Amino acid sequence: MHWINDPNGVMYYKGVYHLFYQYNPKGAVWGNIVWAHAVSTDLVNWVMLQPAIYPTAPFDVNGCWSGSATVLPDGTPAIMYTGIDGDGRQVQNVAYPKDLSDPYLREWVKPDYNPVIAPGPGINATAFRDPTTAWRGPDGLWRLVVGTKDNHRGIAVLYRSRDFRRWVPVRRPLHHGDTGMWECPDFYPVTSHGVLGDVKHVLKVSLDLTRFEYYTFGAYDHATETYVPDAALADGNDGLRYDYGNFYASKTFLDPAKHRRILWGWANESDSTADDVRKGWAGVQAIPRKIWLAANSKQLMQWPVAEVESLRGNHVNITDRLIKGGDYFEVLGLTTPAQADVEVSFAAMDLDKAEPFDPAWRGADAQTVCAARGADVKGGVGPFGLWVLASDELKERTAVFFRVFKDGDDGKHVVLMCNDPSRSSYADHLYKPSFAGFIDVDIVKAGGKIPLRTLIDHSMVESFGGHGRISILSRVYPTKAVGDKARLYVFNHGESDIKVTHLNAYDMRMPAVRVNEGTEKRFLNLMAFERLHPSAGNAVTAYVIFMDNMISSAKDVALLRSKMIIESGLGSDEEVAKLLNNTLNKGGVMSPSSRLHDVQRQVNAHCRKRWNRWRANFIQTYLRNPWVFISLVATIILLVATLLQTFYTVAPFYKLIS
Repeated sequence: MHWINDPNGVMYYKGVYHLFYQYNPKGAVWGNIVWAHAVSTDLVNWVMLQPAIYPTAPFDVNGCWSGSATVLPDGTPAIMYTGIDGDGRQVQNVAYPKDLSDPYLREWVKPDYNPVIAPGPGINATAFRDPTTAWRGPDGLWRLVVGTKDNHRGIAVLYRSRDFRRWVPVRRPLHHGDTGMWECPDFYPVTSHGVLGDVKHVLKVSLDLTRFEYYTFGAYDHATETYVPDAALADGNDGLRYDYGNFYASKTFLDPAKHRRILWGWANESDSTADDVRKGWAGVQAIPRKIWLAANSKQLMQWPVAEVESLRGNHVNITDRLIKGGDYFEVLGLTTPAQADVEVSFAAMDLDKAEPFDPAWRGADAQTVCAARGADVKGGVGPFGLWVLASDELKERTAVFFRVFKDGDDGKHVVLMCNDPSRSSYADHLYKPSFAGFIDVDIVKAGGKIPLRTLIDHSMVESFGGHGRISILSRVYPTKAVGDKARLYVFNHGESDIKVTHLNAYDMRMPAVRVNEGTEKRFLNLMAFERLHPSAGNAVTAYVIFMDNMISSAKDVALLRSKMIIESGLGSDEEVAKLLNNTLNKGGVMSPSSRLHDVQRQVNAHCRKRWNRWRANFIQTYLRNPWVFISLVATIILLVATLLQTFYTVAPFYKLIS
């Protein structure tokens, strides 16, 4: 797998989602950067293709860095990316697909007229990168933004073009801030859950100095090329964030298939470089999220894309369970809490016990407050929440929790959400910061209730509080709470009782992510089949998972693929999916050949069942009804007589001419 970082060029083309990202094909550390390429039909199961863009010319000889994709009015995708030229300058280049009929866009061509944007006078040529998706204004001109800096001032430089080839800078930058280099800018319109008329423009930047991101939204005027953030928003290091944890270099795209905007982000490792080299990989892409403007227009909301729920398996439900101060309980019934999706709603029973909000925290960020009031510090209302990736004896555990304060100035409550990995692992040389954010919620008006969703995937813990008002991603590396040794708990370390009004936890199956070059063509064929026959989708996915995990013989692969196609015609999707899931979810250890034979046996039995059902229907319809039977026999006799008559008429003529 090696090193990966920024998501790039995300888009949807001819029924296929495309994710490009920064990749080092030679090792688990940053360097030798190319654009890796993956495709999917559902944002969950992916096929890894060959790198799409890599150094080939003087304008990118030293690296192909981040950028974005734009689908032009005629449907042609265009990628704008930063190349590092032979002089070490950062320049902006364009690339186009070699074959527009290929929905997987496997080959890309870079025109000789690159670079299309070079650093001009007054631009720092060593800090000039990451072009955004372009947009076309009412005047027909294309526009895009490139990030740069001038000393400590981060700048979003705006460029215009008539033909997507010759670009000129606008006189004034789109925006700037005293926060250091602005990387990976993103600029796009957003509405409140599809509400027309309430359109704002979002400007997001990634801060190279702090490795955090922040965003503003406000009014953008094409005519004057000005962007003015809403006055109520902080603009700088204290600004709103997509994610208050380990989440960087994010990129959004508009999904035309489902009329939504999707957010991608990269999570770096929190272990040591030596650990990364030893395990052979570093960096992960966060689960894609739907993003929209909150109904009150105060912030952006986000939630894991609905397709992730297709991975849900075994389900555990708990309702109306009271947890007294100092108590906790284990959530039992999951096969492996190391890979789970947990949705829970808490209700604080006595908000009057909330501890006062320390005036010294007013100028501090939430992370500072969480560090002072971590999961092990007893409070009034909270800390309460989940212990995830916990070991049997609770020596290893990662806390995802809420704490409620009472602000002395106006009597309102302040709700803090934290990810506290300070006790997540016995391992040395780990970076284990607490991440936190304040949630914009009136907990009194909500009846003391606050919801939480946490997705757990071994070293990844992604949490969403307040129905998507806040998200926090942490990387953790337990040594004891691994695989089926991991446990999940609900805890309350505050004075007020807490009620779990409902908890739904699900085992999460492994998605199909394929990196084997030899299987690339096979899985692309499967994806094409699924696009042509949507009703067979679950069966296709089941076979994909089985084939790549369990089978090494090409003959066996071809056999099962043939059976899949036959089955999708003989039986319903539900029948085939159920058949395969029964096999794939069996307990115990089976060799690949045994699993293969078991599937073959069940598929054959299924085919026999379908044949027997057809034969029974035929007998019931045609043979047990005497009048239908007589008609059938008469029809057969008439058909045979017609054939014989035709033969005796044609035979003499054939003999004559021969």
